Amino acid sequence: MTAAGEQPTPSITEATLEGIAADGIWAPGPTVSPAAAAVATALLAALRGEASGGLPPELERLTAEVRERATIDLPHILTEEGFKLSALSVKLNDGEPHPVVIVPAGWSPLGWLPFLYAYLTLARRGYHVLAYTPRGIGDPALLSTSEGFIDVAGPKDRADGSRVIDYAQDHFAPSSVGFLGESYGSGISQLVAAHDRDARVSAVVALSTWGNLATSLYDNGTRHLAAVNGLIAFTGGDSLEEKFDQETCEVLRDFLAGENLQRVVAWGTERSPEACADLTNERGIPTFVSNTWHESLFPVGQVIEAFTRLTVPKRLNLWIGDHGAPEGPGLAGLLSGVPFPGLREPMREAYDWLDHHLLGADNGVAEWPEVNSQVMFSYRTAPALGGGDRITEPARREPSDSWEAVVAGRELWYLTGTRGTGDGALAETPAADWSRDFSGGEPTAATAMDAILQTGQKEWFGNPKAYDLGKFERSDLLVWSTGPLTGESGVARRIRGTATVRLTVSSTDGDVTLVAYLFDIAPDGAARIITHEPFTLARAPRSGGHSVSWALQPAAYDLPDGHSLALVVNSRDDLYSFVSTEGSTVTVSSPGDGEARLELPLG
Repeated sequence: MTAAGEQPTPSITEATLEGIAADGIWAPGPTVSPAAAAVATALLAALRGEASGGLPPELERLTAEVRERATIDLPHILTEEGFKLSALSVKLNDGEPHPVVIVPAGWSPLGWLPFLYAYLTLARRGYHVLAYTPRGIGDPALLSTSEGFIDVAGPKDRADGSRVIDYAQDHFAPSSVGFLGESYGSGISQLVAAHDRDARVSAVVALSTWGNLATSLYDNGTRHLAAVNGLIAFTGGDSLEEKFDQETCEVLRDFLAGENLQRVVAWGTERSPEACADLTNERGIPTFVSNTWHESLFPVGQVIEAFTRLTVPKRLNLWIGDHGAPEGPGLAGLLSGVPFPGLREPMREAYDWLDHHLLGADNGVAEWPEVNSQVMFSYRTAPALGGGDRITEPARREPSDSWEAVVAGRELWYLTGTRGTGDGALAETPAADWSRDFSGGEPTAATAMDAILQTGQKEWFGNPKAYDLGKFERSDLLVWSTGPLTGESGVARRIRGTATVRLTVSSTDGDVTLVAYLFDIAPDGAARIITHEPFTLARAPRSGGHSVSWALQPAAYDLPDGHSLALVVNSRDDLYSFVSTEGSTVTVSSPGDGEARLELPLG
């Protein structure tokens, strides 16, 4: 049966789990992959003692062990207004005191269902577990769906979280309370912990999380349209009115229309863990945070800014890929044998954090450095059957005592006018009094990703998007590059931290969006993206130019010896809103009192 009891329980084989471990939990749409949904459905059926289509022996043993040790229930927890929140309860029945881990579900039509494997894993480690679906989330046909309207981690979700703690205390009498959340559930976890009226939360794990929802949605004058449209489509409803209350509908309509954006910012700020960092610090809540370098929903920069405000015991893991890709297989289901080493690390460390702070385990967590950054694409791969590559050696990780310590120095590269190739150079000395034009508002081959979640998920599994610098449309964008660079130990530049671009810009349209991309260029012209970020300037001068400066998303990237660095600027990426009119002319210049430049952070 499905979670709604309408279909036969799927049969799960080792190949099903191997597929999740090799390809991830996201399918195009975006949506949860059918394999991940099938595993969760089969686990739920087995956990409830219902007829099963079969599980691999390892999962059979896991469900049997939890069934023997725990009582399973599917309660409804009432909100203050009387809405029913769907929940799954796993209560250890040995009579001993245990902590409870509360898991608010992510933003998915399936509610709490997809990560059933994680709840069983927590129970095996010695926790009561209470997973619940936040209000309004889910497909009405599924039992894992909650009533009400989506509050997007607002005051109602915070109040609901405290009522879930009330239920947990009455139902489990736990020795302590922890929260673990992925994506939507991660933000709710941090906000509930900070605002709970009785300060009852002892530790938080926030996976693929946000720090500032306002700047996740709207930053540098640019709206992150693809992310918001994807989230709206992923609610399980057919319209805004079906899933959101009136105020949220109004805010989302304003955002989509590009109107009343200060209201959108205020709404997002209220829903930001960064805004309650002082409360988190006051309560001393140990907080574990993870994010990805090419995050398409909650860009990594705002997560790092929020993390640096915390003074509590804390940990920041930064991974290759996109939203949910590193943690996904460990949440949805893994067998002991996995396609590449290191796949278990994202969730193993999350569980270790809870074990230390809730179970008192002496497991080395107290000696962890605050930050551990995975260096992009430093893994080794080999061709896989069926196409693509598989990782044979995981990417290198670099521990650091703080985010501030990640950056050791900075290097300035100055943009020049055109060379014989028609492109500009990145030079070591200032170059002034030049200008270059391109057509604004045109789509180009220089894009941050092909699709949210999908492109970055492939990165995590060893298949980063390949670009061809020679195919970039020079009429619709500008390119500046270095010559081949050299360095020690086969690394030309250790890029660590936040790069900054300064340009002087004008537009015949008056309004202009600029998107800056930093690429690694191999000797054969093949390219990989390092980082990017958009910037929108309203009422740009039509001549003369206006100086603008903006930070790209942070990165950890080793530029190989003999490779070049390229800065590309266009005026449109389908991830974002853009104001440049197709056919307008955008001019980038470099006056003597503010030469165009790229500031590169080095580790």
